Amino acid sequence: MQENLLDSGDTAWILVSTALVLFMTIPGLALFYAGLVRTKNVLSVLMQCFALTSLMTILWLVCGYSLAFDSGNAFIGGLSKVFLRGVDAGVASGTIPEVLFFAFQMTFAIITPALVVGAFAERMRFAAMLLFSALWLLLVYIPVCHMVWGGEGAFLADLGVFDFAGGIVVHITAGVAALVACIVIGPRSGYGSSPMFPHNLTMTVMGTGMLWVGWFGFNGGSALAANGDAAMAITVTHISASVAAFTWMSIEWVQHGKPSMLGLATGAIAGLAAVTPASGFIGPFGGFAIGIVSGGLCYLASTSIKRRFGYDDSLDVFGVHGVGGFVGTVMVAFLAAGFFGGNQADLDVGRQLGVQLGAALGVGGGTAVITWVLLKLVAAVTPLRVSESEEDTGLDVVLHDEAGYRF
Repeated sequence: MQENLLDSGDTAWILVSTALVLFMTIPGLALFYAGLVRTKNVLSVLMQCFALTSLMTILWLVCGYSLAFDSGNAFIGGLSKVFLRGVDAGVASGTIPEVLFFAFQMTFAIITPALVVGAFAERMRFAAMLLFSALWLLLVYIPVCHMVWGGEGAFLADLGVFDFAGGIVVHITAGVAALVACIVIGPRSGYGSSPMFPHNLTMTVMGTGMLWVGWFGFNGGSALAANGDAAMAITVTHISASVAAFTWMSIEWVQHGKPSMLGLATGAIAGLAAVTPASGFIGPFGGFAIGIVSGGLCYLASTSIKRRFGYDDSLDVFGVHGVGGFVGTVMVAFLAAGFFGGNQADLDVGRQLGVQLGAALGVGGGTAVITWVLLKLVAAVTPLRVSESEEDTGLDVVLHDEAGYRF
């Protein structure tokens, strides 16, 4: 027993943070995505988020946590902690119970594949989605998680990569996987020729608020202590979200003559995603700078670039999370320096920029290849998408024999 190592304040904060991050997926992300699809598909998106919460929890318990955080080699952990073997309430991980660390990291493993579903919303079969997500967690998320957060001996950790709360582990992996998935699965029937308006922006706005508040646990909780690092992480997280939201809204206002609530909400999510890898290393100016850059670049990626290349990333997962995660992962290389108010007084900016770029591009490239292979393997087992007539009817009725609304 190691109860004497536990700190009640740190434990209390991570208990709250764990609840906040789970709240980001159910119901936050679920509502955010559900409001953006058409009426006939609202339950399918809610179903995907809740089902993935269950499935990822099971996988994390069976072997995911052990493979991510048990001692192993540079690229993957071991299997000594399957089913939390040897972990009880008195075993410490730092100053918190290890079972709490397990639960906190579990919420990250839940939300990452859930982010990806926004790219193929309204057309992927439920069984194919479950199989793909399970394999993706095991073969993409967990190895990257170990390489970045696995501690001494882990590949990217030993290189000194900065990824405080998941710019690489969560947002780059999810964003790149989303781009590959929407291209492999193909666009929705009628995409580009028929209007596909969000059916309930009120629902999306509620989800945005839940994600915004929940992100305090996402980034602040990643300090794994109730201390100044957690306080600064929360502060810069809110600054980045606010600045990115206002930046996106302002660009849209200038371009189209009117600001939109959807633009404001999407900009906020972009700022939250972008500040995630940097949140434990930067100061308020860093949050401000990341907010401006992510608001502008994510807007460009989700509008002009997506139209230019014609891929149907239904809910802009790549444009917001992939691009946002890349922006924050790169910008932290210099914003973490003391000159900009960061906490890395003797930072070698040139070397750190190389590490950050290499990690972002390497993980992004590896994720793209593995995601493509997994989708092809799943397609050999079960069709990836519904038929055109089933898509026209809607996934709620076709796949779940339910309807979100009865008029």
